[in-house]
Amino acid sequence: MKIINATPKDKEELLSLYHTMIGGPCEWSENYPDENTIAFDLKNDDLFVMKNDKEEIVATISIDHDDAVEALTCWRADLAPSGELSRLCVRKDMQGQGIAKTMMNYACDVLKSRGMKGVHILVREGHVVALSTYVKIGFETVGECDLFDKHFICMEREFQ
Repeated sequence: MKIINATPKDKEELLSLYHTMIGGPCEWSENYPDENTIAFDLKNDDLFVMKNDKEEIVATISIDHDDAVEALTCWRADLAPSGELSRLCVRKDMQGQGIAKTMMNYACDVLKSRGMKGVHILVREGHVVALSTYVKIGFETVGECDLFDKHFICMEREFQ
C-alpha cells in the first residue's frame, strides 16, 4: 500500500468513502464532508490517500485550515506554528490494522516538513476508538469545545 496526494480523479471515490461513515461516531452527513471540502483540500495539496495494489482508496486524511479551530484557547502557544489534521477515514473492511496510525504519522511528517512544531485535532466526544488511537501515538487531551453544532475533545501532539 502507498500513501500519496489525492488528485481530482479521486473525488468520487473519496465521497463514497466518506459517505460510508454516515451514522458513525464522527457524525458525518450527506453535507459533510462534501465536494467543496475535497476541492479545498486538493487546492492546498492537503488531502492524502492510501491506495492498495488495486489502486483503491482504503484511507484518507486531510491537513485542515480552519480559523475557528485555530482560535481555540486550549492549544499550547509554545507549539506555534502548529498544524491541524481532520477527516481521517479508513475503509470499514480495513479498520483495526493500524492504518489510522500510519495515516496520522504520515500527515504529521508532512506538517513537520512544513516547519510545524506540533499538531492538533478535534475528536467527537464518544469516539472511543479514535481517542484511544490518538493517545497511543502521543496526542494529549488539552480541552473540549463546541463547534459546528457538535461537542469535541481537543487533542494535541508536540513534534520531537
